[in-house]
Amino acid sequence: MRTLERTRPDLAAFLRTLRERLTPAEVGLPSGNRRRTPGLRREEVAALAGVGLTWYTWLEQGRDIGVSASFLDNLARVLKLDAAQRRHLYLLAHQRPPAEPGKTWCVLP
Repeated sequence: MRTLERTRPDLAAFLRTLRERLTPAEVGLPSGNRRRTPGLRREEVAALAGVGLTWYTWLEQGRDIGVSASFLDNLARVLKLDAAQRRHLYLLAHQRPPAEPGKTWCVLP
């Protein structure tokens, strides 16, 4: 069984990779001047997700903090995650996997 201690570095790396793959323009922000790193800044992700910079930074650094499902949903929206990435985020954060949208397998006439 995986413990939170073991998944923290994985969660940190996953979030950093997701943040770095997005451009400011993709989330409706001006690209601005020079950037030292690719992608979004931590403060931009935090603001778009509706949390404080310190809280998001701690999460991305793999610190021992708890997060809510609503925060993970906001983060998934901001980072433009697909269903598989969203589920992975939840599992790394040791949250119950998110509810999957219902699928219709057959249509009755």
